[in-house]
Amino acid sequence: MIEIGKKQTLKVCKKVEFGVYLSDGVNNDERVLLPRKQVPAGSQMGSEIEVFIYRDSEDRLIATTNTPALTLGEVKALKVVKISKIGAFLDWGLEKDLFLPFKEQTAKIHEGDEILVTLYVDKSMRLAASMKVYHALTTTDIYKKDDRVDARIYEVSPKFGAYAAVDDKYSAMIPPSENIRDLKVGSVIECRVSGVKEDGKLDLSLREKAYIQMDIDSAKIMELLDIYDGVLPFNDKADPELIMQETGLSKNAFKRAVGRLYKDRKIIITDKNIKRSGK
Repeated sequence: MIEIGKKQTLKVCKKVEFGVYLSDGVNNDERVLLPRKQVPAGSQMGSEIEVFIYRDSEDRLIATTNTPALTLGEVKALKVVKISKIGAFLDWGLEKDLFLPFKEQTAKIHEGDEILVTLYVDKSMRLAASMKVYHALTTTDIYKKDDRVDARIYEVSPKFGAYAAVDDKYSAMIPPSENIRDLKVGSVIECRVSGVKEDGKLDLSLREKAYIQMDIDSAKIMELLDIYDGVLPFNDKADPELIMQETGLSKNAFKRAVGRLYKDRKIIITDKNIKRSGK
């Protein structure tokens, strides 16, 4: 059986001027053309050739000895080479670029972006890409809590968090309590593994361990006080959204850092604001 979207070994069943036809060696009525420029030297009737099956620019089923960057069941980061009225086109190493429909995009993308996608066969039996890769990612037991990992963002939801793929293949999530508002789909960021679920999926954090992060957050607040001329126009009782907008910190992280600074007598907390000591 000839399967689109996969690499498979087929046999030469017919030679023509413009190439050879390949079949699975069982049903020669089901065959696919391998263009002459791709036929390996010395190929004869019955020769076995490993090929990838897809559709060419004229929508004909065709074989190639070139190896695409992505096959069915895989997840890979591909570069966006063109945006059109019907979707985007990605470079996957073949003559015909891979189509990414608008309905399969999880965020607005631009030419030059490198995004994580999986391959699927659409209703018209054509190969296409999808940025909805959650179901195609796998799990792992090679990482443990507090390990540092590289994660590529493939979807961001203010409600549920940022969906990411560690090493472009392991399923992971950054919770919405983190500062995910500036995360861009396609970007690769270094994270800390904050937990490993029973099913092997990873929880990630953009923040360091609490005792290290508190020092970092405290320094950030002192820098912010300099910007505000020594007086923050809100305190640790402010609305969480305001704190996140102004500092990039969750309310709990902000309160911990403010508490550290207050204990060290670097700030004064009033009913309305936070002041640098001596201000």
